[in-house]
Amino acid sequence: MRVVAAMSGGVDSAVAAGRMLDAGYEVVGVHLALSQSAATLRESARGCCTIEDAGDARRVADMLGIPFYVWDMAERFKRDVMEDFVAEYSAGRTPNPCLRCNEKIKFSALLDKAVALGVDAVATGHYAQVVERDDGGRELHRAVDMAKDQSYVLGVLDADQLDRAFFPLGDTAKPEIRAEAKERGFYVASKPDSHDICFIADGDTRGWLTSRLGEQPGEIVDVESGEVVGAHQGAYSYTVGQRRGLGLDRSVMDGDARYVVSVDAAANRVMIGTSDLLGVNAIRGDHARWCGPPPEGVVEVGAQVRAHGEEVPAQAWAEGDDVEVRLSGRLRGVAPGQSVVLYEGTRVVGSATIASTWLER
Repeated sequence: MRVVAAMSGGVDSAVAAGRMLDAGYEVVGVHLALSQSAATLRESARGCCTIEDAGDARRVADMLGIPFYVWDMAERFKRDVMEDFVAEYSAGRTPNPCLRCNEKIKFSALLDKAVALGVDAVATGHYAQVVERDDGGRELHRAVDMAKDQSYVLGVLDADQLDRAFFPLGDTAKPEIRAEAKERGFYVASKPDSHDICFIADGDTRGWLTSRLGEQPGEIVDVESGEVVGAHQGAYSYTVGQRRGLGLDRSVMDGDARYVVSVDAAANRVMIGTSDLLGVNAIRGDHARWCGPPPEGVVEVGAQVRAHGEEVPAQAWAEGDDVEVRLSGRLRGVAPGQSVVLYEGTRVVGSATIASTWLER
């Protein structure tokens, strides 16, 4: 079987490629060029897709003795991930670009191109596990190393994509991966992990959005009193649950902390309130994606709304492309645009993009 190993230039994808080769697969290394103006060097652990990263990936491929290519997907990434990111924030929603990248780039554009070239599957350095059932079907499960588990951002994969996906690191803890990379002689063994949003290298999401959307002055309103208590330069740069950076005059507050409870993009208004207004126990999601057959009727699941958030017991049911979720308790700071990923034990059932939330009493 021929497999494309997606090689970012980091330690995880390097070991994943090595493990696929050791397992007897015919491996082709591919680095995705996602930036239209790639920097020469990374900024510590921020950013990715630099010229340095491409060089690191090539060196690992040379050590493994596998073919290596750089595929330019910058325009597709710009359209499907970056422009989507801007549009979602502009609409008052809080997107997760890693899920969108996995859905649209790594397991759509990359996989489609690989299959068109006669390759059978894609392997990545994500921390997750694929379990084969007795009937030959494949399931997506959490990684053994829960601290590194990335099954949440893979919850957008459908059954066909999962059939052509390999995650060779899912049964191993991260420290062991670094040790293995060192044993293999990989230069990237001690390279820091990338984090945050890869295309915002300095980590300043508000500044990045402002440079694209411009300043849009508006009001910050207390949701209970209806009073204007502050001003902002763009509602798009706020998200539900946010506490810091509100710029409020504490002298007109009652001493209780205030949080963003909603963003009214149409009115360019940020609504704030006390923490007791943040808790929700009901979620409606759209753009449902199932890692297998859709659930039938009401099912007992675990629901997770952040990449490293807690899993909450819940009931869920599908209605076409929509999903209804009822949580066993309240979750705070759940924002439209985030994804709710559903689990059955360690198995990923599927996901949906959060459209609305409320407190059902």
